[in-house]
Amino acid sequence: MLGVRRVAHQSSSTSILRQSVLASRSASKSVLSSAEKILLLQTEAGCSKRLLHFLASSHLVQSRPISEAIRLNSLIADARVIRQFSSESGDLVDAVVPFMGESVTDGTLATFLKKPGDRVEVDEPIAQIETDKVTIDIASPEAGVIQKFVANIGDTVEPGKKVAVILKGAEGVAQASPSEKVSSEKPKTEEMPKVETSTIKEKPKPSTPPPPPPKHTPTEPQLPPKERERRVPMTRLRKRVATRLKDSQNTFALLTTFNEVDMTNLMKLRSDYKDAFVEKHGVKLGYMSGFVKAAVSALQQQPVVNAVIDGDDIIYRDYIDISIAVGTPKGLVVPVVRNADKMNFAEIEKEINTLAKKAVDGSISIDEMAGGSFTISNGGVYGSLLSTPIINPPQSAILGMHSIVNRPMVVQGNIVARPMMNLALTYDHRLIDGREAVYFLRRIKEVVEDPRRLLLDV
Repeated sequence: MLGVRRVAHQSSSTSILRQSVLASRSASKSVLSSAEKILLLQTEAGCSKRLLHFLASSHLVQSRPISEAIRLNSLIADARVIRQFSSESGDLVDAVVPFMGESVTDGTLATFLKKPGDRVEVDEPIAQIETDKVTIDIASPEAGVIQKFVANIGDTVEPGKKVAVILKGAEGVAQASPSEKVSSEKPKTEEMPKVETSTIKEKPKPSTPPPPPPKHTPTEPQLPPKERERRVPMTRLRKRVATRLKDSQNTFALLTTFNEVDMTNLMKLRSDYKDAFVEKHGVKLGYMSGFVKAAVSALQQQPVVNAVIDGDDIIYRDYIDISIAVGTPKGLVVPVVRNADKMNFAEIEKEINTLAKKAVDGSISIDEMAGGSFTISNGGVYGSLLSTPIINPPQSAILGMHSIVNRPMVVQGNIVARPMMNLALTYDHRLIDGREAVYFLRRIKEVVEDPRRLLLDV
């Protein structure tokens, strides 16, 4: 009998069956039988399970001599087994969890962006992993069709873990063959004739009054029904934010000092030069760059605000990295503007815009959020009038900006309407005394109200 042969993925079972029949008949130097001709014709068009079953059980095989029947049955069995090992679609490749950063050891499989049977291209995202800081995409290593997912949503995965199996070079979900469609169709059951039955009228029963509602004692709490509540698991990012903020409250001696700033001159500066600024630098002039420059000036005058307590020591940082708090649909992230003391207004605006876009679309990396020596949070974009921000560890202070509101102010003895903003500085009172905190916030007020101080360094 013919032995079973393992074939490469590029070869088809029908072509191998044809070669086997021709080779066998050539060895015996005899003319092809009618069964063999049918077999070759059918394998030329594509061998199916039904045809093989028909040939194996039909009189075309049974009517042949024993040796011929054995040889033909062997060819059919060979085709069956070869078809199990053959594939015309290519090789299987694994999609694995990528490297997520030095400080990230694992993540949670958050969602699948594709389904089994979908066509994907090289580097196309197929799933997303949620870490303590960012959301990371799992990309397809090759172009092909997703065969299956080997991990479930909610699983904790590590770098290198297999998540999906992709059939390289294959097309999308194929249409079912006519034979499969016929077999999948369920036979229609004959409708039974409807038999009319005479309805028996029942005598109406006397209605009984409903029982009175149970009386609640005054001490019994009235809780809402459980059907009106939803319980959903916290995302890793939300759990991380909650842990860090609570650790901040438990560790630092938090104290907040307030001041208000007149935005008239900064708003006039922006109004006068916004068109020329965009034309030259290709980015809009906003208020955030003015506050970053003011914070840099204040940190240089009060370096203790840029320091941090580490055990029994105080670490003074000789660099200024400003963290900018950005709210995203998935939670709060804090990208860092590196070496802000060496940047001008345009460079700061470009860097903030780039980091904010990455934070919102989820493409920001962990390295772009690591570090930072001082944080600025602008709750004014959401309409906040006053708040007490919480320090972002391992920093020692955070500046809170708020909305701009026209208020009556006394200017040179006259009451005039001025655009005013409330500022809040939360600091670690273990390290920073009230004197330094007030001086720091007052310096920010001076620079924002008169940006010319930056040019004269006064």
